[in-house]
Amino acid sequence: MQAYVLIQTEVGKAATVVQSIRDIPGVTVAEDVTGPYDVIVRAEARTMDEMGQLVVARIQAVAGITRTLTCPVVNLQ
Repeated sequence: MQAYVLIQTEVGKAATVVQSIRDIPGVTVAEDVTGPYDVIVRAEARTMDEMGQLVVARIQAVAGITRTLTCPVVNLQ
């Protein structure tokens, strides 16, 4: 399964957060963005439980992150 993780960071920490997140296994893309979120991540895992572990145990543990919103990708075909 795949998901987008929208991340808010402490002021001035977005670039540092992106560099840290890019090294986490399961993260396929991490980019700085503007708007209500500071970073957008695309992540992959085999199951929803593994995705939850990736987000909670690995991504949310990165210093400088204040909030995340995980949006699982669905196929509506």
